[in-house]
Amino acid sequence: LTLCSFLSLKVLWCLHPNDAMREFNQTCLTEIILLGFSNFQTTQKLLFGLVLIFYLVTLAGNSLILILTITEPMLHTPMYFFLQHLSMLEIGYTSCIIPKTLTHLWSEKQTISFAGCGTQMYFFVLFGITECCLLCVMAYDRYVAICKPLQYPCIMTPRECAQLAAISWAIGILVAFGQCVPIFTLPFCGPNRISHFFCDILPVLKLATTNTIINEMVVVAVTVFFILVPFLLIILSYSLIISTILMMPVAKNRYKTFSTCASHLIVVSLFFGTATFTYIRPKSAHSLGSDRILSLLYTVVTPTFNPIIYTLRNKEIKVAFKKSMLQKTVFCR
Repeated sequence: LTLCSFLSLKVLWCLHPNDAMREFNQTCLTEIILLGFSNFQTTQKLLFGLVLIFYLVTLAGNSLILILTITEPMLHTPMYFFLQHLSMLEIGYTSCIIPKTLTHLWSEKQTISFAGCGTQMYFFVLFGITECCLLCVMAYDRYVAICKPLQYPCIMTPRECAQLAAISWAIGILVAFGQCVPIFTLPFCGPNRISHFFCDILPVLKLATTNTIINEMVVVAVTVFFILVPFLLIILSYSLIISTILMMPVAKNRYKTFSTCASHLIVVSLFFGTATFTYIRPKSAHSLGSDRILSLLYTVVTPTFNPIIYTLRNKEIKVAFKKSMLQKTVFCR
């Protein structure tokens, strides 16, 4: 799509330079108004406080996981390597949206520059798609660890782990570029109000002063693909994992093995559950209020639970945290 847009503009410029100049000049919006939660005037300050608390918990929790997985040698394993990347994604995912949302909730000014809107959309798509891929990779890691334990050190080598993480990031970058560039080459010279609190793709597309049916179809197709395919692969991985666990003769071993997957399974359920209900549901079920509430859930609330789930349910993380605190206490004395 990006290549087609570029070539079409190039051909238009060569054949009709005046028309091409008009095509470029049609993007005359300098800023976009995000209506967000402006209809909740009486509760905006309360909402500001709640969003701020969730954001600070997200930053603190994921930063803690990052520090522990980097500094503690006992956590230098493939599972925690991928958890490290997941924490980076969660910090980026929330930070590209929440600071601006907090500003709008606190002040009466609810605008974002056109360039800022494009930047926010790009990083939102990048972090979201990358997280879908990374959660799938983490499920594959658990599958190899449980179903092929003897081959695990040979399969999940540091090089292999780095390549899988790099592929996840590369897919996110390419999809974000392929989604956002064609949208922001469209003419925007009409209304500039969005009934949302951040620059999501479909609300922004509605501002374009041209037919966007193809763009909308591509956006929906990409969204469905990158939600359903990773989710189905995760289900396949866990089906094989569960069948392997059930064949274990000792109940204690079954519980211990499944507990290593429980945190990831809960995070997957939260992430894909909210994403599926938000983006893959009948159009008749969409409404401005429900869309904003659901978006608030998966951009603010869900990322807060991820570090809590991993720290509270994971014994190795808790041991590493206590060890780190003990070392700091001894050092201070």
